[in-house]
Amino acid sequence: MRGAYQLLIHLGEPKRIKIGALGEFLFPKGFYVYTGSGMGGIEGRVARHLRRRKKLRWHIDYLLQHASVVGVREVEAGERVECRLNEEVLSLPGARVIAPGFGSSDCSCPSHLVYLGEELCIGLTSWPFRF
Repeated sequence: MRGAYQLLIHLGEPKRIKIGALGEFLFPKGFYVYTGSGMGGIEGRVARHLRRRKKLRWHIDYLLQHASVVGVREVEAGERVECRLNEEVLSLPGARVIAPGFGSSDCSCPSHLVYLGEELCIGLTSWPFRF
């Protein structure tokens, strides 16, 4: 299946994390949504993210060394839709960018990782995440 995916991520405590060449950021504890492209196959990309042992390649790999994926949303599409999906998350109340440029080096989005706070946003619970 081709398209895009979103990972609902939980970080249990505030943590300063070096994200490859992007730099070091202080990530508050709470929930995040990461939006990625799966044009080469969503299932394979998500399975890689869920593995604990892997070579650190993408920005999300560095964060997932310290955080857990608690939900996955897959969106089948024949074209790139990850930026549109990311904009939906950015529009949620209280959403903010902690690490500018995270996962968005090939587009004009401020970040493909969005912090939602310590409590799971009500608007997000209606999305079709697999928990």
